[in-house]
Amino acid sequence: MGHLAADPELRQTKTGIAVTQFPLATNYLAKDKNGEKSENTDFHRVVAFRGLADVCKKYLVKGMAVYLEGKIMNNSFDDKNGNKHYRTEIVADNLNILTWKKTKNGEGEVAVKDIPEAEKEEDLVTA
Repeated sequence: MGHLAADPELRQTKTGIAVTQFPLATNYLAKDKNGEKSENTDFHRVVAFRGLADVCKKYLVKGMAVYLEGKIMNNSFDDKNGNKHYRTEIVADNLNILTWKKTKNGEGEVAVKDIPEAEKEEDLVTA
């Protein structure tokens, strides 16, 4: 559970599969060595595919609270200079929107009834 740190970005793979990614901020409390509590924030990279990617792009905006479930994936890639980079992502399988904000075009709040149900179960498969 966390808050979107930026609006989702939608792109497509070479084979035409929709992919949306966005950063998710999660907060937690920790005590320092003096026993004082402090609030800390971690940022996670979230990726959604296919139908879930379209829903994320259409309805999510920065600041919204969401609960999501998915797989943690570790990937590596080489940049153009041959340097190896590592990336950890959460590949979302399920998403629940906890707070609603105005839509991207500012037309007001989105109602849950306005979100279409997935027509097929394979629309929710992520890979």
